[in-house]
Amino acid sequence: MPPVPEELSRTIDTLYRSESGRVLATLVRLLGDLDLAEEAMHEAFAAALESWPQTGVPDSPRPWLISTARFKAIDRMRRRARFDEAQRDLVAYIEARINEAPLEDEEIEDDRLRLIFTCCHPALPPEGQVALTLREICGLTTEEIARAFLVTPATLAQRIVRAKTLIRDKAIPYQVPVSQELSARLGAVLQVVYLIFNEGYSAEITGAELSREAIRLGRLLLALLPDPEVTGLLGLMLLHESRRAARTSPGGDLILLEQQDRSLWNRDQIAEGISLTESALRSRRFGAYTLQAAIAAVHAESSSVASTNWREITLLYDRLLRIHPSPVVELNRAVAVAMCEGPEQGLRLIDDLLAREHLSNYHLAHSARADMCRRLGRNSEARTSYEKALALLVPGKDRHEVERRFLATRLEELK
Repeated sequence: MPPVPEELSRTIDTLYRSESGRVLATLVRLLGDLDLAEEAMHEAFAAALESWPQTGVPDSPRPWLISTARFKAIDRMRRRARFDEAQRDLVAYIEARINEAPLEDEEIEDDRLRLIFTCCHPALPPEGQVALTLREICGLTTEEIARAFLVTPATLAQRIVRAKTLIRDKAIPYQVPVSQELSARLGAVLQVVYLIFNEGYSAEITGAELSREAIRLGRLLLALLPDPEVTGLLGLMLLHESRRAARTSPGGDLILLEQQDRSLWNRDQIAEGISLTESALRSRRFGAYTLQAAIAAVHAESSSVASTNWREITLLYDRLLRIHPSPVVELNRAVAVAMCEGPEQGLRLIDDLLAREHLSNYHLAHSARADMCRRLGRNSEARTSYEKALALLVPGKDRHEVERRFLATRLEELK
């Protein structure tokens, strides 16, 4: 095969990023088999590399890719049927269904929603849900996902294989849940999207790519399923992402909220995030993600830590605790109380949490306690808590190195 012109190669690569999720989702509907659909899709993109240098890029590349993949899948099934007579009737049935199936844009978008719910089915382990979603919906390669999660490509590939096997063995339906199940299953989908975002937000090197993919997933989900909590989650992710440029120094050191240069915050993301959050709040059917977005919005609208309405943030945490009780939410509320009422009150609340052992192995709880003690001039206690926080971070984990350096610096300052 002659070399593909560089510009065309870039065009096809861009198409893969933007269209592979749609193409794959439709093929899964037509074929009923995730592995076969994936093979056919890759064959279609390979065919484009061979054909388009001579014929040019079609006016509508997506239908071309789906149509080509359909025929590739039929050929593959026919070859298998030659050696397995039991497969012949199945092949005939699938072939007829493929040839008769429409390729309307609305149907293709519905396909993507079905695939999202399949990848995020609660029967799959969380790591499998994340890996499948990034692979099949976002179109990331196994190597890209493995690099982002600091695992080997072989380990990541095993997660994907296990997830696909569970889908096949448990006969997980390729469908959006019925209305009475939708709210429960939507929670699993949103959790996967936010997990991907958080992984990217906390990663030092590969984080921006994962965060962008999570936000892209949020936009896709909102377009396909305009639910208030989907709106709230997208707003939350945009508000957090708006601070990325100010969170670390040029040397890669962590910069806390109170020291951040707020002129570096992305005002466009803030404006969109606040608008989405307000829209979700108006619905009165919002949940935990929308309340977290409301808290992030208060920070985003403040010119400094001193001018932040910490009382409002505390009240929002009170509401969040009522619908989503969590020791981590209690910890964040304790920090807000400290900003309202002084570090003594915050320290009392944190000590209560640690005494209940809910957060005894959570490094951020000890770090927050250390900060309260430092502000109160109780340096010996602060050092002990910083040391406990450091001990709970896994050495050698890249995602923890920024926090390790920050805690080590705090300890050095107290000496």
